[in-house]
Amino acid sequence: MTHERRSTRIGGLLVEYDDRVLEPRPWTELQAAWAVELLDDAPPGPVLELCTGAGHIGLLVAARTERHLVAVDADPTACGFARLNAEGAGVEHRVEVRESPLQSAVAPGERFALVLADPPWVPSADVGRFPEDPLTAIDGGPAGLDLAHACVEAAAPCLEPGGDLLLQLGDAEQADLVTERAEASGAWAAAGRRTAARGLVLRLTRQPG
Repeated sequence: MTHERRSTRIGGLLVEYDDRVLEPRPWTELQAAWAVELLDDAPPGPVLELCTGAGHIGLLVAARTERHLVAVDADPTACGFARLNAEGAGVEHRVEVRESPLQSAVAPGERFALVLADPPWVPSADVGRFPEDPLTAIDGGPAGLDLAHACVEAAAPCLEPGGDLLLQLGDAEQADLVTERAEASGAWAAAGRRTAARGLVLRLTRQPG
């Protein structure tokens, strides 16, 4: 089967993808812009992006800063487009794309100044409302939060204390549920959220200890 390559421009970045990868949405530039703000005061170190997809959010951060980026996705097609888009953005020398499950994406001892996470967040019962989107890119489990919780857990051991996780979610109810579980672990404190056209970004700050 032939998959037609498409492209869109987000934040000045030309992003290529096809129907096997979630179409990049312009509103997600919010996450990249917030990350760039936070990195102004963050310690030295690379940025980690989990569930990178076609890669545009992390690549916008890499293009607007001097940070190195480690972009992770379990899907080989998404990783291929992330590498292609890194070359298109001229930042491939500062970008490492890892095809890996979340649980094994980061080596023991690796540390990051900031973590981005863009997991699927549509509840399984609702995925039929979005037939144009690849199922694996949007199905977040019964409450839409299976991968979101996994991203929070994966970020905790590799994020510097005081560093931030910016997590993309669907709505305020999901953000409340993720915040409650994250804070109960003792590893995180909520540090705000920003709402966009079709979703929001939750900021969690890594606590010492």
